[in-house]
Amino acid sequence: MNSKKNFNVKVHKSEVVAAVLPMQEHWLPLSNLDLLLPPLEVGVMFCYLNPIIVSEKINMNLEFNSIVKILKTSLAETLVSYYAFSGDIVENSAGELEILCNNGGVSFIEAFGAVELKEINFYNPDESIEGKFVPKKKHGVLAIQVTQLKCGGIIVGCTFDHRVADAYSANLFLVSWSELAQSKPLSQLPSFRRSSFFPRHPGYYDDSIDDLYVPLSTLPPMKSEILNPNDQVISRIYYVTGGKIEHLQSLANCHDDQKGTSQRSKLESFSAFLWKTIACGINKETWGFNNFRFGIMVDGRTRLIINNVDKSLKGYFGNVLSIPFGEKKVEEVKEKSLNWVANVIHEFLDIAKTQEHFLGLTDWVEAHRPKPSMAKIYAMNGDGPAVVVSSGQHFPAKKINFGWGEPAFWSYHFPWAGKAGYVMPMPSPKGNGDWIVYMHLLKWQIELIEASPYEVFKPVTANYLNLI
Repeated sequence: MNSKKNFNVKVHKSEVVAAVLPMQEHWLPLSNLDLLLPPLEVGVMFCYLNPIIVSEKINMNLEFNSIVKILKTSLAETLVSYYAFSGDIVENSAGELEILCNNGGVSFIEAFGAVELKEINFYNPDESIEGKFVPKKKHGVLAIQVTQLKCGGIIVGCTFDHRVADAYSANLFLVSWSELAQSKPLSQLPSFRRSSFFPRHPGYYDDSIDDLYVPLSTLPPMKSEILNPNDQVISRIYYVTGGKIEHLQSLANCHDDQKGTSQRSKLESFSAFLWKTIACGINKETWGFNNFRFGIMVDGRTRLIINNVDKSLKGYFGNVLSIPFGEKKVEEVKEKSLNWVANVIHEFLDIAKTQEHFLGLTDWVEAHRPKPSMAKIYAMNGDGPAVVVSSGQHFPAKKINFGWGEPAFWSYHFPWAGKAGYVMPMPSPKGNGDWIVYMHLLKWQIELIEASPYEVFKPVTANYLNLI
């Protein structure tokens, strides 16, 4: 079955859905860790088979209008608990941002796509997803689009402001929304307890924080660059078989002469292969740079729960992220073994695996406020490429069931404007150990990955997803 390149998605209705209960207008400060995030919009989508066919087994009459009603009603209920998503970002008197919790509501769009689910080219989301199924956020901090397809399938797309929530927080919201859609009690209530991330007095942070984050005011002016077709940034979605992941892990753990070291994880092994694959295609004379930065996002919630005392952190809504990274010579990454590269990744990840790292990062931001800061891996100035991997292995996609079955496919969609690459591996809907991998990289990096003789990354197709 060939994918359909040109198809229209027509918006039928656009409205605002607010929390079903009135709330007192108030301001919710962004935490110090929230303040590290630039104004980025993150998209996510869930694709469902025709609900009428799926629901025949349970004798339900789910026309599209009924589906929309269920989604809007349960969304209004969910926003009572997740009131930050029904607010807006405003600037306070100090020039810093905070959330105005005014129940301004969420943009909710109903649309129709003149395409069947099996005809969508998921491999190339720039062509098939961008501007079609994941909405552009025009106001507030969250936008939702529900699209009915020609085959009766449904796509639910969401776009949220990263300054308000990280992926973990968005996942909490999505699971809660689907639970209320099925009239189930919430399995986890969100916590907006900002005191969990108050700075210490006196504050303290290790020098390693200065290696990972930088105040914007200290960055040199950006170099003027000659436009190059290879500077184009594109998105692709692949799958990697569980067998390939296990093979990479075995390679990353072989010839390890460091006695007593723990086994390299699948994520460390995958990341080492990706770093090495791109580096091996770089010609120093052609590209003109020597170094290559590679980082991995770390969620600090588990690092901050001491003896399970502060259980509110399990449901903490906000950003609890750090991006440790390594910077190596391109030639060194090329020549060394996968095991060596995996060990480098393991070492720089160790920096962010402690409670003290996140407490220190909070204190570091406090010491530099109100000047804005950012992760140093993104502060490139023509000195080489950078790629960040964000682990989505705990992405609870199968739980995003609104009453008509689990999604047949899912993916994040994060086409941001920066040149630093972004890679998000997630579990495959097959549940067989395969990974779905969303990549947003420079065009030449994608070309190097696809030219790799190891054939690790395979384009996601309708055939792979069993949609045909």
